[in-house]
Amino acid sequence: MHSSVRRLRLTVATVTVLAVAGTATACSSGASSTGTKAADSGTYTIWDPYPQFDQSSAWAKLLDACGTKAGVKIKRTAFDTSDLANKALLAAQQDNSADVLIVDNPVVSTLAEAGVLTTTEDNKLDTSKADANLLAAGQSGGKTYGTPIGANTLALYYNKKVLKRAGVDIASVRDWKSLTAALAKVKKAGKKGITFSAIGTEEGSFQFLPWFWGAGAKLTELDSSQAVSGLALWNDWLKNGYAPNSVLNNTQTTSWQEFATGDYAFSENGTWQLANAKKAGFDYGVIPVPAADGGNAAAPTGGEFVTIPVQGKTDRYPTSQKIVTCLTSTDNLLNTDTTLSYVAPTAEVQDKQIAANAELKPWVDAVKAAKGRTSDDLGTKYPKISEQLWKAVQSALSGSKSPKDALSAAQSAVK
Repeated sequence: MHSSVRRLRLTVATVTVLAVAGTATACSSGASSTGTKAADSGTYTIWDPYPQFDQSSAWAKLLDACGTKAGVKIKRTAFDTSDLANKALLAAQQDNSADVLIVDNPVVSTLAEAGVLTTTEDNKLDTSKADANLLAAGQSGGKTYGTPIGANTLALYYNKKVLKRAGVDIASVRDWKSLTAALAKVKKAGKKGITFSAIGTEEGSFQFLPWFWGAGAKLTELDSSQAVSGLALWNDWLKNGYAPNSVLNNTQTTSWQEFATGDYAFSENGTWQLANAKKAGFDYGVIPVPAADGGNAAAPTGGEFVTIPVQGKTDRYPTSQKIVTCLTSTDNLLNTDTTLSYVAPTAEVQDKQIAANAELKPWVDAVKAAKGRTSDDLGTKYPKISEQLWKAVQSALSGSKSPKDALSAAQSAVK
């Protein structure tokens, strides 16, 4: 346990990485004093990034129930994702952190490196049931700083009618060669191939990573031959008219809107579009993003970690641990991840999700192959790498540089 608050290690990288979470404005449901200093010994504070859920929601009721089980009252404050990370840093500086902090997974290593979070060794959280690839997003320097509450990732939605008209059997799409062949058939049949987001922001990097990792590339070697092949794939799709030039400015939302017209065969997007897919008015299916030579590519994970921040009063940790254990228990995860539209972080609950909704099977498969953006112990290095990656994608797809030259420039900039 910690006998005192750690000295915060705030660096330019710390501030930069928090921008990965987004740029939305703050949306707090609580008072200005929301940390432990504002709470009495019988009240525990929880900060989460779900302002869409009010106090009457199933999520808020679960928090209250876990508090009751731990013998305390819960004071919950909801923030937009980017604001939550910044508020957590500020609160830690003032020794006024929340007792439990639920934070976007790329930010965990940043807060950990800044000394904001306790380790699972310190706080006795059991993470043994969590899938190792998901847990890795919350690890830094060989230590684990929380447990995943759920995950989402990217896969390929497809329009069954468009593929049928083009004579494409979705079962034949197993690797890049067969996917590109399918796109060629779709174009020949008078329809559009694939849409995705290649915008010059974190969204662009997020969407490119399955193809980058699917080629066997590593984020520490942006100019490898594998990385070049991934970018060349996208570049060739634009050159051949299999993907629209609009991908250069597409967000994941506008990319989805293109797919929703019914003209495209494929769309790279996430679990968060499932509700919209059901409203689209055409039959659709989902397959994991294929790797270059077959199998499922690693796609980046979205989703949050439940963490326990460092406190001046270490006697609060055992109760915080009880609350977190309750929130992430097998009994509660199924309802929690259904509410949050997440795939559960444990195999046991994933099986229950598939039993309840067979349509989740390809998403569970995609999550099992997924990878955290800050995994491989990248931590606060990731934002700089990501920025150069999306710049390289933009340079190549706009025609200003070849894929090889764009990625060589990116690697030089990172160094």
